[in-house]
Amino acid sequence: MPKRGKKYRASREKIDPSKRYTFQEALQLAAECVYARFDESLDIAVRLGVDPRHADQMVRGTVVLPNGLGKPVRVLVFAKGEKVKEALEAGADHAGGDELVEQIREGWLEFDKTVATPDMMGGVGKIGKVLGPRGLMPNAKLGTVTFDVARVVKEIKAGKVDFRVEKTGIVHAPMGKISFGQEKLLENIAAFMDTLVRLKPTAAKGTYVKGIALSTTMGAGIQVDPLAVKSFVS
Repeated sequence: MPKRGKKYRASREKIDPSKRYTFQEALQLAAECVYARFDESLDIAVRLGVDPRHADQMVRGTVVLPNGLGKPVRVLVFAKGEKVKEALEAGADHAGGDELVEQIREGWLEFDKTVATPDMMGGVGKIGKVLGPRGLMPNAKLGTVTFDVARVVKEIKAGKVDFRVEKTGIVHAPMGKISFGQEKLLENIAAFMDTLVRLKPTAAKGTYVKGIALSTTMGAGIQVDPLAVKSFVS
């Protein structure tokens, strides 16, 4: 294992690895453990009782966090005609058609999220090997292949988060910045957990949410009691 610095070890000592905290306790502890000179992000990891190897147990979705992520997101829209203007007016950083496809083919990747109108997917498919491995490919299941580009661009800019369960059964997602404070982070976590619980596959049996951990960019994981989810979801 890599040797950890003094600040990390001092931070880690504040966390009881055998304890399962409430969300409020975990957030307070996360704030106390921050030691980096920049505004650290807060991430959540949820271990689910599903087997992603089976298609009927795949968990994948999106959620618009009420308080956003606290960082700018560069959005690129693949579109033609009036949809280009519509995307730019909605706040897209880049919008266009085949010329953008060609730029990306040549190595340009100055964007964080992509949206595409259905009539552009033929061209976008040609750079699938570039976008796919980076998680940048527009996806109809995630709502990023649509003619309603203005709405989707606004959602992404407002803090829309895409997530999917990994082969280990764990879902990872960013929840915002530590500087948001406990109230706003709790609201973001509540929105995410509510969405995640609603996506429970009918084929999943037994306990669905098996484990939860919160962590900052530089900090160690803080275990949260899975039963705490009941206070968030309807």
